Amino acid sequence: MLGHLSHIKARRADLLRHIDVQNAFEEWEETCVPSYCHSNLLAAYISWLRLFRVVYLAQKNHPGARTALDFGSSVGELGHLLPNPAVAYHFVEQEERAAAYLLSRLPKATQQTLDTAVDGAYDWIFAIDSLEHNDDYAKLIGRLAAKLSPQGILILSGPTENHLYRLGRAVAGYHTHHHVTTIYEIEKAAARHLTKRDSATIMPGAALFRLSVWARSPSA
Repeated sequence: MLGHLSHIKARRADLLRHIDVQNAFEEWEETCVPSYCHSNLLAAYISWLRLFRVVYLAQKNHPGARTALDFGSSVGELGHLLPNPAVAYHFVEQEERAAAYLLSRLPKATQQTLDTAVDGAYDWIFAIDSLEHNDDYAKLIGRLAAKLSPQGILILSGPTENHLYRLGRAVAGYHTHHHVTTIYEIEKAAARHLTKRDSATIMPGAALFRLSVWARSPSA
């Protein structure tokens, strides 16, 4: 716990020094940066806790991974939590400012697109609160599944969109809403390509986000 809090404090400070979240809130709203830096410390902690939890799930379900792909990485906070240099960190991010910040902090990271990322190459693929922004999420999951190594896993995270989640967004000051689907529909799409291996929540009794781990079927 103390290690988590120390990490959060350091990373929040760096983000706040280099990104003007307050005056550019709408520009960064869907990148998770405002959540990481939120003045409501509980809201911020939930956002960071999600990252710690997905890394735990990755290491639990596929220890010894050598390659990771972070789809919709934003500023790459996940990359700071992966074993380094044991795991090569690749990322996909269309927002140029977010990608530039990521590379300034993780210079050994490799930027990819879904066209340049090699099929069958990744032990861990993360899609953390990113697919719900895309109308073509089902097609994207199929493409991500193809990037998995034979024993690789896909880790999904997304908001439940339930009343508690929407209330939390409103209280935190998020007045716009750019999500086109829910994590439940995303998981249904994942089930067409992969088999669920594990799942988790972030905070017991507060179903704000769903996390799940997916792998190739044994017969695949």
